[in-house]
Amino acid sequence: MPRFYFDLREGEELALDEAGLECDSLEIAEHEAIQAAAEVCRYRLPEGGIGAVTIELRNEQRRRVLTVTISVEVHSD
Repeated sequence: MPRFYFDLREGEELALDEAGLECDSLEIAEHEAIQAAAEVCRYRLPEGGIGAVTIELRNEQRRRVLTVTISVEVHSD
């Protein structure tokens, strides 16, 4: 089963995933990356009002194969 690495980018900061996660396919890894980005947004961004979270997905050869970005913008009246 292939291993994928889910690096987290918030602004200029990049946190490398050194452990990775085994997934049956790239499609499953993509789904996991989307869920991970959404969870980070859910817990970290609402207080700031505006922000974006990016998960950079790397394969076993450590090459980026997919990028997922979720952005949040909150406006109060």
